[in-house]
Amino acid sequence: MTVDLVKAEHISKSFSGVAALQDVEFDLRPGEVHALLGENGAGKSTLMKIISGVYTRDSGDFYVNGSKITHDLTPQSAQAMGIGIIHQELNLCPHLTVAENIFLNREYTIAGVLNSKRQNQETKKYLTTLNLDIDPDITINKLPVSKQQMVEICKTLSMNANIIIMDEPTSALTEKEIEDLFKVITILKNEGRGIIYISHRMEELSRIADRVTILRDGRYVKTLNFAETSLPEIISYMVGRTLTEKFPRIKVEQGEKVLEVKHLSSPSGVKDVSFNLYKGEILAFAGLMGAGRTELVRAVSGADKSSGEIILNGKPIKVQTPRDAIRNGLFCAPEDRKQDGLCVKMTLAENITMPSLDSISKFGIISPRLEAKKSNEMVQRLKIKTPGIEQYVRNLSGGNQQKVVVGKWLMRDAQVVIFDEPTRGIDVGSKIEIYNIMNELKKNGIGVMFVSSELPEVLGMSDRILVMCNGRITGELITRNTNQEEILHYATQYN
Repeated sequence: MTVDLVKAEHISKSFSGVAALQDVEFDLRPGEVHALLGENGAGKSTLMKIISGVYTRDSGDFYVNGSKITHDLTPQSAQAMGIGIIHQELNLCPHLTVAENIFLNREYTIAGVLNSKRQNQETKKYLTTLNLDIDPDITINKLPVSKQQMVEICKTLSMNANIIIMDEPTSALTEKEIEDLFKVITILKNEGRGIIYISHRMEELSRIADRVTILRDGRYVKTLNFAETSLPEIISYMVGRTLTEKFPRIKVEQGEKVLEVKHLSSPSGVKDVSFNLYKGEILAFAGLMGAGRTELVRAVSGADKSSGEIILNGKPIKVQTPRDAIRNGLFCAPEDRKQDGLCVKMTLAENITMPSLDSISKFGIISPRLEAKKSNEMVQRLKIKTPGIEQYVRNLSGGNQQKVVVGKWLMRDAQVVIFDEPTRGIDVGSKIEIYNIMNELKKNGIGVMFVSSELPEVLGMSDRILVMCNGRITGELITRNTNQEEILHYATQYN
């Protein structure tokens, strides 16, 4: 009988009296990919951090390779037992090289002196495994996020782990990089290693998953053989209800032109871009990784310097800083919510009310009563899962953090709201809630700009699509009259 690589029984964990896990069970067999699924806040990351030694369990039994673990694990002791984790949030040192990151605290030395040549050779070996053409001597901060993610994966592979936890490993990868990763996963399975795979991209599971375990609200729901189930069944177990419509697009009569952008260019790579946005319209920006969509968003919202003309409601405006954009009612929910959209060391209430301090203060003094009232209203409106408005944002799940990013702008009068990858790394149920927020804005006559790398999402939620390639707009499409193939055609028009 095959011994489980990992077995967790009746695991419970609480933070400040709030239960994150209650009586959860999980097991991993050699040579399988076991997907761990659930909405944001279901307890997936907490369970993985217990398995990898980041958190200690409050109760329950835990086994590795058939041996009961009676002591509290640490990341170092977990690693020594062959447990490796690829975190959703990158865990790299930006000013060290690729090789230095991969072998941090495990450097190759000769008589106490770093053997850079040998270390770079070993690094090259793991990069080649993932079909990556990256210089081992390049510093991490010079690589795009997608390449940094692949370096994180190489780092875990270099530890020769038998138990590999992948937490949203494809969230920042291109299609080619995803294909390369799946090939590596197949190799690892054939070597008898076990992979715990967390992803909100349900379509990926049909490619790699052998079994799925579902958590909901910190509790174990069910374990299923993937071949014997279906995505609608999995989703219903995850959210506790049936999602009848994946993309709840609504029809709204297009209003007047709200935003006009003329000949916009920026040093970051935007090249002579012009477009219009109308009230009550969701305008999607599609393209491959590096097409310039985020750079365009940053230029329009004042985060990057730019040249060109921006006209709002028929009047030219100067947008040289984010403050200029906000003052004119042009708001942005950025791609990197933790880096650019939130103050993670501050509370939910402080984050949500930050752009609207004038509405909750008098003579420059914040009213705690008004702050609490406005924050609680937004928590209820957006269905943010939190023990309370005094919870630090860093302790919220990814989906709930995204709702906070959006919620702070809903407190102000918006003319245009820009969403850059708003559903990246969040669960199916939270995606629907973000879509409904976009619909609410649309229904209220607000212009919505929407960047997404998910073509089904682009086709499911937008009214019109602008396709970008190499910093330029290469195609304009009416959503109801197009398809993925046509979008990809324009997304590869480099001239």
